[in-house]
Amino acid sequence: MTSHISRPSRRRSTLAIATAVTAGALLTAGLTTGASAQPEKDAAPSDAPVTLSASARAELLQDANADKAATADRIGLDAKEKLVVRDVVKDSDGTTHTRYERTYDGLPVLGGDLVVHAAKSGKVEDVTKATEASVKVPSTDAKLTRSSVAKSAESSAAKAKTAQADAQAPRKVIWAASGKPVLAYETVVTGVQKDGTPSRLHVITDAATGKKLYQFQEIETGTGNSQYSGKVTIGSKKGTSGYELTDKARGGHRTYDLKHAESGAGKLFKDANDVWGNGKPSSAQTAAVDAAYGAQLTWDYYKSVHGRKGINGDGKGATSRVHFGNGYVNAFWDSGCFCMTYGDGEGNKKPLTSIDVAAHEMTHGVTSATGNMEYSGEAGGLNEATSDIFAAAVEFRAKNPKDVGDYLIGEKIDINGDGTPLRYMDKPSKDGASLDKWKAGAGRVDVHYSSGIANHFFYLLSEGSGKKRINGVQYNSPTADGSKVLGIGRAKAEKIWFRALTRYFTSTTDYKAARKATLRAAKDLYGATSTEYKRVAAAWAGVNVK
Repeated sequence: MTSHISRPSRRRSTLAIATAVTAGALLTAGLTTGASAQPEKDAAPSDAPVTLSASARAELLQDANADKAATADRIGLDAKEKLVVRDVVKDSDGTTHTRYERTYDGLPVLGGDLVVHAAKSGKVEDVTKATEASVKVPSTDAKLTRSSVAKSAESSAAKAKTAQADAQAPRKVIWAASGKPVLAYETVVTGVQKDGTPSRLHVITDAATGKKLYQFQEIETGTGNSQYSGKVTIGSKKGTSGYELTDKARGGHRTYDLKHAESGAGKLFKDANDVWGNGKPSSAQTAAVDAAYGAQLTWDYYKSVHGRKGINGDGKGATSRVHFGNGYVNAFWDSGCFCMTYGDGEGNKKPLTSIDVAAHEMTHGVTSATGNMEYSGEAGGLNEATSDIFAAAVEFRAKNPKDVGDYLIGEKIDINGDGTPLRYMDKPSKDGASLDKWKAGAGRVDVHYSSGIANHFFYLLSEGSGKKRINGVQYNSPTADGSKVLGIGRAKAEKIWFRALTRYFTSTTDYKAARKATLRAAKDLYGATSTEYKRVAAAWAGVNVK
């Protein structure tokens, strides 16, 4: 699960990784939703992955599963290692990129994921691994008892300010994400974070020494806007008695009312005349319109621009739940329920359901299904930045006159209380905490702030350095070494980042690896001697990643 926006001093909020985002309420006048609302029919770019039907995708996954033992042998895995198929994408030239998890002697290998790149003929051309270390441990017999590990994990959760901590039964794993693989336990501690966001803290403990090796929060967070998009058209479905907020054109996405509960599925929104909300938080439907509209824009963006149908790439819609809790200033994505959940903000007057919030949240789901970067360290910063990058991309593509595209994150929700956005992509440090460039120790910085490195890279790659005025917003982007960087345009930058995410990023990708992955993506799309390739390198140098 990914959720919320943290609120440090001076009321500063930060979008958290996986999918939480804050937003306002979206509509002005009564929003009209038509049952016939259809996705935009942009032509898929020639460099997009093949858009697979459900049966074609299932067949590719089935083939990969049937051949996984031979694949493991071909790429040189140990006899005790097995592959578990997770995802597959196919290029127009027939190349497939199959993503696997792996096991060792029957135990899950955390940080052992890999992507096998195979030509149309089936020949393996390359393998992208989360770890280059040989996955092998002396023994899979643990010295520590599960009960002692669970108690230790609950203690870690308490220190992480998780209330009502409840450790689930630890599972034995191989921890390979940081250095030499070791036998470990993974304990999931459930509870509630200090701001009311649900918590699922994963604690990794050395099975021999009891030392905590790692921990990460499964619930990731983000930000967005609502009540700012004006009168819009959204997808609804005519039922036996009126209409329901179900978008048939986008995988059956549904929007539910939690009515301020903090659990449960909620109640599907229904309406007699297919006119939803009044543009104000006084109507419970207003936040629902914003959530449905944001989900609609995000679905259309990924399908039209990148050829991806839905978060998981399987054509199935997610669900949205609005009115979570009471005065909850956050939103989050939860892969468990395949849903986005939005709070109503302070005083229940500013639902966190804006365009960029919804896109940020849903992108956490896309990341979870593809690169799946850990929500900690530099990988966590890249995870969070990926949601910011595509939140901006969706907002620009929406061309909504009430919420024009920009390189500001959360500019409409006013969580800081002074009219400033949560984050700035042209110069991240303007928020008072984010990093403009990479530095030693960047992996120890909160992921909402270390994300600034990739956000800044994306801005430089899209627009270039120096002063710019875009859609009425003034920008002035510096570089780490004072050099001038020229942009290639946002459209090309988006395609490069998406290709790197879906083909070359892994759970342990750091900034150095992200540079390598985006250069490889640029080479795939435009060639190794292209202007685009050279400017990717220049943009990374502009944020001190070389």
